[in-house]
Amino acid sequence: MALASSHLAPPSVSLPPPRSLRLVRHQLPFPSSSRRPKKTGAAAPPEAASLRWRAGVSFFPSFLKKKARSPEEIKEELLEAIAPLDRGADATPDDQERIDQIARELEAVNAVKEPFKSDLINGKWELIYTTSRSILQVQRPKFLRPNGVIYQAINADTLRAQNMETWPYFNQVTANLVPLNARRVNVQFDTFKIFGLIPIKAPGRGRGELEITYLDEEIRVSRGDKGNLFILKMVDPSYRVPV
Repeated sequence: MALASSHLAPPSVSLPPPRSLRLVRHQLPFPSSSRRPKKTGAAAPPEAASLRWRAGVSFFPSFLKKKARSPEEIKEELLEAIAPLDRGADATPDDQERIDQIARELEAVNAVKEPFKSDLINGKWELIYTTSRSILQVQRPKFLRPNGVIYQAINADTLRAQNMETWPYFNQVTANLVPLNARRVNVQFDTFKIFGLIPIKAPGRGRGELEITYLDEEIRVSRGDKGNLFILKMVDPSYRVPV
């Protein structure tokens, strides 16, 4: 007997009333075909995760990295930042931080690893920026500060140094340098000259340390033992410090 005979009557079934039918429909374990499945927080397939990983990885780091700047480019930015700051007397904390960052970038490309063994250090340098309050005298009215050029001279062969103020005081001080290594020296002041004329022996506490952190034929960057930054430019390589 064929199972598909069309004349066979369907089995007797007791159908639920319409309301019950609606309830049964809502209890079905799968959604209606007219609705899309609700999105859940389930993990993406491995293929999608792999694509996301690949998108976040650079396979060309060698030429996509930022090109390192030359010493000349860094010096140009440093000098432009210093120019309006009156040797540092007008520098705000933000100015000081910016200049310190540029100076550190310059120090990182320093080619002269042993500055006190280099002839480039010898001569008279002009102080163009410092954070030293004792040099800037920012607590004084501006007309009582050192307003003229300030120089520092170093001669590595004789281990002598000299600081020179110009207008209005013309004060000077000379010092002996005691090498601690090829970059750092102990500075022992010996004689002050008030108004450039009256010699006074320096007190025993008149000492400090100085480290040369960048040096070339134009610019010198130094740091003191009290955390002060000094930036100088060469003005006379032939100058000799008095012995």
